[in-house]
Amino acid sequence: MPDWKETLNLPRTGFRMKAGLPTTEPDAIARWEEMDLYGQIRKRRRGAPRHVLHDGPPYANGEIHVGTALNKILKDFIVRARTMAGFDAPYVPGWDCHGLPIELRVDRELGKRKREMSVADVRRECRRYAERYVDVQRAGFKRLGVLGDWAAPYLTMRHAYQATIVRALGRFVEQDLVYRGKKPVHWCIRCRTALAEAEVEYEPHESPSIFVEFPLSTESVPALRALAPALADRAAGVLIWTTTPWTIPSNLAVAFHPEVTYAAYETTAPDGRTSAVVLAEPLAGRVAEQTGRDLGAPLATFPGKDLEGLRFRHPLYDRDAVGVLADYVTLDQGTGAVHTAPGHGADDFQTGVKYGLDVYAPVGPGGHFTDDVELFAGMGVFEANPRVEAALAERGRLWRRSDLEHSYPHCWRCHKPVIFLATSQWFIALDRGELRQRALDAIAGVKWFPAWGEERIRNMVANRPDWCISRQRSWGVPIPALYCTACGEATLTAALTERAAAVFEQHGADAWYERGLDEFLPPDFACPSCGNRTFERERDILDVWFDSGSSHEAVLGQRPDLEWPATLYLEGSDQHRGWFHSSLLVGLGTRGAAPFREVLTHGFVVDAAGRKMSKSVGNIVDPKTIIKRYGAEILRLWVAMVDYREEVRLGDEILARVVEAYRKIRNTLRILVANLFDFDPAADRLPVAELEEVDRYALARYGEIGCSILAAYERYEFQPISHAVNHFLTVDLSAFYVDISKDRLYTLAPGSKARRSAQTAIYTMTDGLARLLAPILPVTTDDLWRFLPGPREDSVHLAELPADCEALVDRDLIGRWQRLLGLRDAVNVEIERLRQQKTVGTSLEASVAVRASGTTADLIERYAGELPTLFITSGASVSADAELPTSAEEASAAGAQFVESDGAAFIEARRAGGIKCGRCWRYVPSVSGQDPAGLCNRCVDTLSETMESVG
Repeated sequence: MPDWKETLNLPRTGFRMKAGLPTTEPDAIARWEEMDLYGQIRKRRRGAPRHVLHDGPPYANGEIHVGTALNKILKDFIVRARTMAGFDAPYVPGWDCHGLPIELRVDRELGKRKREMSVADVRRECRRYAERYVDVQRAGFKRLGVLGDWAAPYLTMRHAYQATIVRALGRFVEQDLVYRGKKPVHWCIRCRTALAEAEVEYEPHESPSIFVEFPLSTESVPALRALAPALADRAAGVLIWTTTPWTIPSNLAVAFHPEVTYAAYETTAPDGRTSAVVLAEPLAGRVAEQTGRDLGAPLATFPGKDLEGLRFRHPLYDRDAVGVLADYVTLDQGTGAVHTAPGHGADDFQTGVKYGLDVYAPVGPGGHFTDDVELFAGMGVFEANPRVEAALAERGRLWRRSDLEHSYPHCWRCHKPVIFLATSQWFIALDRGELRQRALDAIAGVKWFPAWGEERIRNMVANRPDWCISRQRSWGVPIPALYCTACGEATLTAALTERAAAVFEQHGADAWYERGLDEFLPPDFACPSCGNRTFERERDILDVWFDSGSSHEAVLGQRPDLEWPATLYLEGSDQHRGWFHSSLLVGLGTRGAAPFREVLTHGFVVDAAGRKMSKSVGNIVDPKTIIKRYGAEILRLWVAMVDYREEVRLGDEILARVVEAYRKIRNTLRILVANLFDFDPAADRLPVAELEEVDRYALARYGEIGCSILAAYERYEFQPISHAVNHFLTVDLSAFYVDISKDRLYTLAPGSKARRSAQTAIYTMTDGLARLLAPILPVTTDDLWRFLPGPREDSVHLAELPADCEALVDRDLIGRWQRLLGLRDAVNVEIERLRQQKTVGTSLEASVAVRASGTTADLIERYAGELPTLFITSGASVSADAELPTSAEEASAAGAQFVESDGAAFIEARRAGGIKCGRCWRYVPSVSGQDPAGLCNRCVDTLSETMESVG
């Protein structure tokens, strides 16, 4: 028998079944660079409406990790999608090169050598370190398929950028928003520097919990007796609670809430001494339980406001602690009487200012008590805790101590506990010039993705203290302030910042440490306080959040290919208190507006069990490992498949599912393009109106999916895209349309209208899918693009997203075919029953009879001629039966295999009769007995038509 396979139009393509992504991706990236793809895109989009995603700069230290990969891939999705939507969407990557993370790494590398080096020499080492990791990370991001201006990124350590930072500071100085003062700030005793709010992480910590009695001062005895006569003949005091015993030496006051009722209780100490102790009445029962002291009934009660001005003796030193009032005193824990040390807490400080107390903080930068602190001189604060407890116990003032597990602030870099320490720092005032209110107003004018981001940053801005912008480090932009050698006053003026900016622009910020001070002095500059003309320079640098927060000025405000404000900022959710926050404040200081119109945040990557990734746990997933094993396209598809707004999980099982999803996508795209091997769009493409209805249905579904994908790109939502594409490719196309179209595509004459109809639909969908998937799978779609027929751009990334999706949608057509697909599913169940019985092997060996009622009968009669193709059977007969039930309930009860609300179908599947055609494998009543022998009439006609077209 002849081998009829040679007469079939079997699919063929150079688009490989196995992607080999780990080796093909580098080739694709090299090709993009060789053809200057990014430059070509920029030229094509010149003059188009702009969509500027401003890159938040990662720190230039260490390799990229899966979190930064998630971030950069999301940005690439958006930039590519906006570009293909017709926007001019440049992407200028950047790096944050200054600050503690890099300086600490360099400190470790230098070791003892650092002691012999100048500040400028250390800074040069930091610069070299940053440059090295800029190159390392740039290569990593490019390997992820991220497209951008990698040849000209922005770096915060470049001269022009450093000058812009200082000029931005100058704008705040001009508005009288910058001041120097002594206030408590988060202080890392290991890194020896102040920390910003964004540099503090809250982690579990075990602290000592102590209850301490402050006895009443002799001079306040008459006042307390007047307030509570019942206490006339009793020793009295107040009970406080704290988890920082080391701050007791700095105590200057005890705070009460003015509206809370306080009571005095008689208690007996272990040594037999009795006294009356004051605490909040609602907390008495809890305090008695926690301390093991019997408090009994109150001897007297009084409102907190009446305790203002009472004086209590410090439990360790010969001085008083004054009674003060404060609304922040709560009844959540403790005694309702709050130990107050103005040098070691933000609330304490404000209370101290209100009552004129000293900002007393006898602790050095390394966390050791100064030499004048009696009992504890030279001790580290945390090491002093047990010594403070012991001293209190010796004096009979320690009621109880225990250990408390709670959330405590830690340094984001060294992960050690931090302290509140009052030091002299530079601040930006939030409540001068209505800066805080202007920030809150600006937040309301920004679009936040997800929407809860607005409330989060609003609360942070509303409740934050003044911005501490000075750091006690070397690697950063110096604060160009001066100290008068005569009176010691600090001076920072707009003229000084501009003079420094001009020098930095030419020589870089290292000049502050290497060049003469005269170069930084404006003409005839003198101390505003005393007129002296000799100065010493400030040694502190600016907070690196001010550096990165100035990026919109240094990048958006300087590059002609960008614009201010940015359309979009996109970073992790921690940046509400970090880069989003600092950028907003700098934008208001320099231009009076937010530097972004939209802000999008993503969650953090955790392991498959939901745990934070950590080296110590050993659950870190290295993007290089994934790329080496699977390819970057798998990592990109994973990003598209997760809900990035929440915590994002990643592990081996998750990656296996992503790999399988990719395989299905690629295989379906491959079978589509393989059926276009002989299709010329210019000559063979048919108008949509002339296509067979099943092809128009496929296009209508494609149009529906395409519209949903385009809308999702507009909303920056990628999980719905991956879900829609996966369903369309695997269900609509692979499991249905491609399956039922194979007979037409393979067995009909190459140029037949029915075959060209299917190819027209396939071409339209494959071309459109390549465009729609290009932002997510750039290498795969660019590879596919090269095997699509017809003239086209050199890269899919130079093309635009499909514009015909909406026009292809036909709701009525989709509705009818969805009903037919339901009928097909019911038929497949019956055929599968025959297959399980070994009656048939394939569906072409079966024939189906369908009896229907109601609207179902109307449907099958209308499509009677297409049912064999729909069912992929060798025959299908239909009949309307008025006696069959039409209601859904009756039809189900009668055993109908297909039930609609107003109709039903009863299906009978059996083995087909007749003879199997040797070419198309359908069972037909008869086949040809002469050359070509064994073929059905359709195949005979097809071969004849093919020969005529060839001839």
